[in-house]
Amino acid sequence: MDDEIQLISDGDGLAVIGNAPDVERFLASEGLPSKDLGLRRLRAAMEMGATVAQAGAEIAAESGRWVKLTEESAKVVEKYGLRESAASGLSTGVVKGPKGQIRGFVEFTKNPRSFLTNPANLAGAGRIMAQVAMQQTMDEIADYLAVIDKKVDDVLRAQKDTMLARMIGAGYVIEEAMTLRETKGRVDEITWSKMQTAPTTIAETQAYALLRLDALAEKLEQQSNISDLATTAKEAEAVIQEWLTVLARCFQLQDAIAVLELDRVLDESPEELNGHRLGLKAARQDRLDHIARSTGQLVARMNAAAARANAKVLFNPAKSPAVVQSSNHVVAGVHDFRGRLGIESGRESPEARRWVEAAVEVRDKALETGAKGVGAARVLGGETLDRAGSVADKLSTGIAERARRWRGADQKRDQDG
Repeated sequence: MDDEIQLISDGDGLAVIGNAPDVERFLASEGLPSKDLGLRRLRAAMEMGATVAQAGAEIAAESGRWVKLTEESAKVVEKYGLRESAASGLSTGVVKGPKGQIRGFVEFTKNPRSFLTNPANLAGAGRIMAQVAMQQTMDEIADYLAVIDKKVDDVLRAQKDTMLARMIGAGYVIEEAMTLRETKGRVDEITWSKMQTAPTTIAETQAYALLRLDALAEKLEQQSNISDLATTAKEAEAVIQEWLTVLARCFQLQDAIAVLELDRVLDESPEELNGHRLGLKAARQDRLDHIARSTGQLVARMNAAAARANAKVLFNPAKSPAVVQSSNHVVAGVHDFRGRLGIESGRESPEARRWVEAAVEVRDKALETGAKGVGAARVLGGETLDRAGSVADKLSTGIAERARRWRGADQKRDQDG
């Protein structure tokens, strides 16, 4: 690898830019899966501006690939010691040589022929990286929605809710705008004008869905009777999945809006592109934090409900396992949902972590108590739940044994008397 490989990281992904063969060799040597960065969009945008002669020529000679930042790919960023720019929020560096050694950091005043020396290139690359990352999440959400039992539109229509109907309509408008963007290569004024009310509609729907999830969690927490808890948990199992579907669709559409918005800012105010990208990134993280907090509390309350059921399995061997089973289904569904959005447990808010820690403490105490009675199943730790019938068999056997002991004691007293 004799030519430069230019690296850019925005915290969500890593852009690898250079001659195509060098880029491919670098990615292969690091074992990184990648997808096309889409530099053609940046080239097309530059050709519309005043920097055509310089920037267009620079980009024409480059190939770009995008790598999602995971635990493995993040090690590459750390390995090459990329330097962050306070102005752009991007970390950059250059690799050269067959062993992939770092050759120094690129500054705007050095290496005038480098892709990274042009501020417009960096701003444009940051935009594309943000769009590719959001498109990646949108695709993962699409996969998530495809594997649920019902199509998303069926789930949403079944709610018979005016707000959700508005969200479905906004979704059609956004999808149309994305199609036009792909066809035209930009977001023109007419297309953007159709989008004016869509962000508010989607935000309102997301807030509504989160409130409904919170209400379900509180209802579970308020149930003290095990039979009522079992009924509520079973009802919540299906409803929670529906509201997670609504949330997933909202997040998918919000990412699509951001993709369109970045293209529009490039057309209208290219000098504000980098600042706008950073603002959208912060707003997106706020949404993720809110969803993480709400779903974290939901999981904690479901775990607490299952712990209460486990503690009472001795007295209600039929209903208690049903509560635990519903809880397991909900927790698994939430885990899948959070994974599709890129929410990791380590990024939860302190409040959400406190909820989880409290639920684990309640669970452990309940399981310890329940285990003394009938060896209650430790399902919340990942183990399977014993069938209700086997618990009932153990109880029946114990009762029969105690009855025999009591009869024997009575007979002995009669003989002594």
